Amino acid sequence: MKVIGITGGVGAGKSALLAYISEKYNCRVILADEVAHRVKEPGQPAYGRLSELLSTDILKEDGSIDNGRMAAKIFGSRELLEKVNEIIHPAVKEILLEEIAQARQRGTPDFLFIEAALLIECGYAGLVDELWYIYAREEVRRARLQKGRHYTEEKINAIMDSQLPEEEFRKHCQVAIDNSGSLKEAFLQIDEKLGEYL
Repeated sequence: MKVIGITGGVGAGKSALLAYISEKYNCRVILADEVAHRVKEPGQPAYGRLSELLSTDILKEDGSIDNGRMAAKIFGSRELLEKVNEIIHPAVKEILLEEIAQARQRGTPDFLFIEAALLIECGYAGLVDELWYIYAREEVRRARLQKGRHYTEEKINAIMDSQLPEEEFRKHCQVAIDNSGSLKEAFLQIDEKLGEYL
């Protein structure tokens, strides 16, 4: 079983390519964002520490963490954001390691894909056998975000400015899939690459 990390900038089309991979290949896809939500649930590793750090006013009536309140509390404080990340990322990493170990033990899927926008920054690269960079030209990504997600120019700029530049992604990733054109073209690149392993 090969463990492949999928990363790339906002609007590069990671979700569309992962949907194709899930459908066509004997694989499992884990989204790090979903794991991050899981670790914040009551009874999970990060829950107590987050409510301690940010106080119980980030909690909803049912005791779960209100993501909006949590974001508002962190907003504008780099120090708080770092502390929150120090709680969440190790907890996410632990779950990912468990999932990988279990999948290796079962040996069932040919591939295990882990998708995370911050795969490189959060040190998840060490968990995978290979890193894939899903790339799309900046103007293509901007157009997708405006049309598909109705993001404003300001919002797109803010997100893009907070992400790694292209050369950093390329430096850390072993494979680059160009998703600037049609999905069909990107699918061909994926088939070619995964075909080498099967």
